[in-house]
Amino acid sequence: MVDTKVDLCGIALQNPVIPASGTFGFGAEMAEYYDLNVLGAISVKGTTLHPRFGNPTPRIAECENGMLNSVGLQNPGAEHVVKEELPSLRRRFSQPILGNICGFSIDEYRECCRLIAPHVDLIELNISCPNVHNGGMAFGTTCDGAAAVVKAVREVCDRPLLVKLSPNVTDIVSIAKACEDAGADGLTLINTLLGMRIDIRRRQPIMANKMGGFSGPAVFPVALRMVYQASHACHIPVVGCGGVQSAENVVEMMMAGATAVEVGSENLRNPEACKKIVEELPEVMNKLNINKLQDIIGIIE
Repeated sequence: MVDTKVDLCGIALQNPVIPASGTFGFGAEMAEYYDLNVLGAISVKGTTLHPRFGNPTPRIAECENGMLNSVGLQNPGAEHVVKEELPSLRRRFSQPILGNICGFSIDEYRECCRLIAPHVDLIELNISCPNVHNGGMAFGTTCDGAAAVVKAVREVCDRPLLVKLSPNVTDIVSIAKACEDAGADGLTLINTLLGMRIDIRRRQPIMANKMGGFSGPAVFPVALRMVYQASHACHIPVVGCGGVQSAENVVEMMMAGATAVEVGSENLRNPEACKKIVEELPEVMNKLNINKLQDIIGIIE
């Protein structure tokens, strides 16, 4: 019998499959589709200190082999998430929970973490959202900016701290290493690429925000490359994310260096995508003569 267990920053996961933040709500609402406890963990919807309505509509655009979104971190705010969303998820889910937090200043990041951290198992620090005008992406696109927010949050965070990185940079390795040096326990990459679509009949951008985050299977090779680079340059675990659709994609991410793997846009196409991947993973492992998933992490030199 194959062993799908992995260790992420000292937290035991029964398998490496994690629904990515922003594609699975706050988790509990997905329990109507299947037993969530088959998952390795859940990364809940990105949470800011204060409630956000998000960007104006339309904020979704289709494209070949992917999609664009400019949702803009719509969420009910940290206090509501702590009082309502996380308790609801805990009643349905006994595996680890990643609290994904976002902010528009270092103080907001710190306060959001202070509120969320006691109620989750790991913190996923989103410094990479490309949909917000003043913050988010700005912190994650320079070494100094990334290090500053990681260091500040580290001071108030008693949970393993993962930092979600933006691919919209020229050198992912330098930013990954800056986060590690500032106190990150792990990294999640990648977030969405910045993209755009135009309605040629209306002669206007499809989305009200003009640009948005590009995700889906088309970004998988970019995500895989960045996972490989960051995991081989740093000494902390990496969670791979970007275009994952199948159990084979999970194995490929892990061979590149990922300890666990998040599934994003595929959840929007098929709400049972993660369950299907978890179910197919042992079969794929048998076909590839893999006895323990932990053994294949980063085997590509």
